Amino acid sequence: MKTHKIAVLILLCFNILIGFSQEKTRRQLRSEKNLEKQTAIEKLIEAKEFQFVARNSNSQTFRMIDLSIIPNFVKFNPDFIKSEMPFFGRGFSGLGYGGSDTGLKFEGKPERFLISKVKKGYQIDVTVKGQQDLFNMTLFVSFQGSSTLTIISNNRESISYFGEISAIEKENK
Repeated sequence: MKTHKIAVLILLCFNILIGFSQEKTRRQLRSEKNLEKQTAIEKLIEAKEFQFVARNSNSQTFRMIDLSIIPNFVKFNPDFIKSEMPFFGRGFSGLGYGGSDTGLKFEGKPERFLISKVKKGYQIDVTVKGQQDLFNMTLFVSFQGSSTLTIISNNRESISYFGEISAIEKENK
């Protein structure tokens, strides 16, 4: 009976050790999650169809502004760019005060759409001509998906947005 108890105890300990040896560590789980995120971002960039949604804005005249409650996006596609971004900054010639021109709202076919892989992510350079203005946009996307969009305009000071890219959501009509 005593040997039976010892054998059961040894088998139980052996079973527990096998269970712990197969469990992944936090570091392994985190690296797998980062790798999945990186491949998803790579697929989005290679498809050349994605949207940028900003969380924060930083212009030259204002401090950091939280945009989480303000709907905003820039949809990137080699054939068509659509922007619905708020603008906080100084406007120059060609803009009316108090008019309906309240943000960086434009759409059009990009004159330039370049994607290049840089050290810590991807850089997308886009030039779009709006109705009254020419917009040069530079989007830097890290391998984890966090992004920085800088928009330089002829009639406004430059502004930067911080957010993330994701797949373009299909519109229900």
